[in-house]
Parts: sequence; C-alpha cells; structure tokens
Amino acid sequence: MWNDFGEYILSEAGTGRVKIAEVGVGKFDKIANMLSEWENITLIKTDIVPKDTTVIKDDITNPDLDIYRDVDIIYSIRPPSELQPYLVKLALEVDSQLIIKPLTNEDLNTGRVKMKLKNFKKASFYTLR
Repeated sequence: MWNDFGEYILSEAGTGRVKIAEVGVGKFDKIANMLSEWENITLIKTDIVPKDTTVIKDDITNPDLDIYRDVDIIYSIRPPSELQPYLVKLALEVDSQLIIKPLTNEDLNTGRVKMKLKNFKKASFYTLR
C-alpha cells in the first residue's frame, strides 16, 4: 500500500522539476525516502518536532509560508483531524495540490472544503486540487 501511495505522488509529480513538501513527517519516512531518490524532485520535510536535521521545524497551525513557497504538492500521512483544516488552508494559500492519507476509517476534518477520495491500486487517500 505504501509503495502505491508513493507511486501516485510520483505520477502527479511527472518528469519535470517539482517541489514537494511532507507536513508532519514524524518518524515514518518511507514515502519521503522514495521521493528523495528522484532527481527532478526537491523534497521538503516539516514537523513541529523534527526527528533530525533533514526535517524543518514548522508549526502547521501557524506555518512559515516562506518554507512552502513554490511547492507543487503538499502531502501528509495520518495527520490528526484537528490539523487537517490547517493543511487545507496552507495548500490554498500557496496554491498547491494537497494529498492527505488519513488513518484507516478516519473521516476528514476539512470543514467546507471537500476533498476527493482517491483509490490508487491498494492505497486510499484524499486529494485537493
């Protein structure tokens, strides 16, 4: 399932230069590692508590918009429901595609903004563009 999720992001990225941000990377970096192997992708990883020096400290409830300038795709894996509206707000502010992979069977908390459920192979997630 995780390979399928990563493959979907890669398909959205295409072959040209693309900037992708993972918000709330935590300790699970399988997708980030997959994306970082591609030369056309500039990857930014953020979290309120960075696990190492490859992760930029940022609070999604009050994001530093300079970090996300020119980001084409923002994705988040299992973000807490209380943070999901902030992800939507950020994506809209920086005009970026948003992909949220919630916990299994979790409803989204995106307020009035409706995200589209996407099934790609064995992965299910929501997209906004």
